[in-house]
Amino acid sequence: MASASQVSITDKITAPYGSWKSPITAGLVSGSEKRLEGFAFDSHGRLIWLESRPSESGRVVLVREPEKPGDEPTDITPEELSVRTTAQEYGGGAFNISGDMLVFSNSEDQRLYKQIIDSEDSTPVPFTPDYGGPVVRYADGVFDLHFNRYVSVREDHRGNSVHPTTEIVSIGLSEDNIQEPKVLVSGNDFYAFPRMDTKGERLAWIEWSHPNMHWDKAELWVGYISESGDVCKRILVAGSNPSLVESPTEPKWSSKGELFFITDRNKGFWNIYKWIEHKSEVQAVYSLDAEFTRPLWVLGMSSYAFLQSNEQTNMKFGTLCQRIDVSFTYITDIISRDNLLYIEGASAINPLSLAKVALDDHKSKAVDFQIIWSSSSDSEKYKSYFSLPKLIEFPTDVSGQNAYAYFYPPCNPDYQASQEEKPPLLLETHGGPTDEARGALNLGIQYWTSRGWAFVDVNYGGSTGYGREYRERLLGSWGIVDVNDCCRCANFLVDDGKVDGERLCITGCSAGGYTTLATLAFRETFKAGASLFGIADLNSLRAEMHKFESHYISNLVGENALFERSPINFVDKFSCPIILFQGLEDTVVNPEQARKIYLALKKKGLPVALVEYEGEPHGFRKAENIKFTLEQQMVFFARTVGHFTVADEITPVRIENFD
Repeated sequence: MASASQVSITDKITAPYGSWKSPITAGLVSGSEKRLEGFAFDSHGRLIWLESRPSESGRVVLVREPEKPGDEPTDITPEELSVRTTAQEYGGGAFNISGDMLVFSNSEDQRLYKQIIDSEDSTPVPFTPDYGGPVVRYADGVFDLHFNRYVSVREDHRGNSVHPTTEIVSIGLSEDNIQEPKVLVSGNDFYAFPRMDTKGERLAWIEWSHPNMHWDKAELWVGYISESGDVCKRILVAGSNPSLVESPTEPKWSSKGELFFITDRNKGFWNIYKWIEHKSEVQAVYSLDAEFTRPLWVLGMSSYAFLQSNEQTNMKFGTLCQRIDVSFTYITDIISRDNLLYIEGASAINPLSLAKVALDDHKSKAVDFQIIWSSSSDSEKYKSYFSLPKLIEFPTDVSGQNAYAYFYPPCNPDYQASQEEKPPLLLETHGGPTDEARGALNLGIQYWTSRGWAFVDVNYGGSTGYGREYRERLLGSWGIVDVNDCCRCANFLVDDGKVDGERLCITGCSAGGYTTLATLAFRETFKAGASLFGIADLNSLRAEMHKFESHYISNLVGENALFERSPINFVDKFSCPIILFQGLEDTVVNPEQARKIYLALKKKGLPVALVEYEGEPHGFRKAENIKFTLEQQMVFFARTVGHFTVADEITPVRIENFD
């Protein structure tokens, strides 16, 4: 006899794809959009993590792990503060802790604050100068206990707000009076990962210069610290060989004083290496045709960790699920303490979560796996509605060359469509464009599939995760390779009988929004699209771009192709409905770009809608706006190309040239 949880196909309601009812609501999705932005241990071995909260208008809060199992975590950050750095615009590395002293960047003024978290008075106090506004930003800092100071990357906008100066500085922690930071390393365009060894004798760091992004070409340096605390001697560890283009990253000192780092010397894959100081050599520690880290869009990443034992230092890496049995298939950050690993990751059925993993005495086997934080604690109850991703490989426009995507078929235990109907498809183009689709549980995707949509998340040429050669397919070819791969993927699914070729839709954020607009302007594959803070005008973007990405557009497109690859210049080529979403505080993509393409399409007579959000930066942080964006995409596609009625009660925005 079938169990109560099993539903016969004859018991299902037959209804058109896209019209199915689902308990995975847009409100549930917006609630799951909270994210971790780093974690570390306090003096008692308890974890402190940084949590973004859409429900609090995007406020970012430091939270401490409860002392006893079953107790609730406690907020450390006072209600009037939010912990975030805007260094390099995308931030990262906004806090660190040593003992009971916590140092963090305050979002509003970008000053560094120190807070003694277990004292009677744990009020945070600033210890960097007040320059009259958030014109100096700090990120990716570490404690230097030998000199009782904090060593940090500083981005200084006082002299030039468009192209600020970036340096590594130190700030004293013991002084009662606030002093000007001391410059330790300067002269290059960018710095990241300043890391002190355990004795305070050596400082490692990463640096790179224009026109490169970090993942194009970078250098790893080690500086020796003098008695006065200055960097008195420097050694270039990796990145000096002109015949070997590499991008070293994430230097870490072991307890024995050995320097480990990640670089892509192994056929273009980011693998683990070790510096042999007395030989001035670099040695591979673990080589694999896979990536052990990701592009440096945000500072302060931690993709691997050391496990200490009496005999030796064992290394456990953030991607080695084969060695330690955990429930994650995708891992972002990892830190360790004693026989514990704390891992941030996800899988096809686990949302982005933070897990505490207890290891056996040999540190080779997980004896306990406990989720202590989840982006969606309620997701388990909706498991029967989850569509599991299938990795697909499809041919590109280049003979013998393939690209990849994760395909999610419609899935709802209560519904089925008629055998004659094929589902509509929503194709997502990720941002970056040096990002990747991961195949991990995303309730935003399940929102679509549980309503009867097919969904595909494309890793077009240029995506991370497949090595340097794959990533560099996009150099000089942005707007061509990504567009071709997305169209090829959609047609591949049509030809395979998986989706309806007359109901193909496309969506994307930021750089993914550019790919969306370029695909709609220069191809006729898709019937409707949604651009979220996407790029329409490459010339304007380059002219207004912040320092971190000021040369990126030229690298991706080339100097002579900016006009011809800008969708805004070819409005006459658009032929289908488009909806645009834009934050008015966006410092990466000027809101005028969305307005320009909206007005142009409105004048052309195409169905078009524009939604603007007050107070939203590049990437929506407020729960109500995340919810509204998702719902409006759904009803927009249903009205314009879907041929079905959405089950949810949604009041649609006005569509010009349609209503």
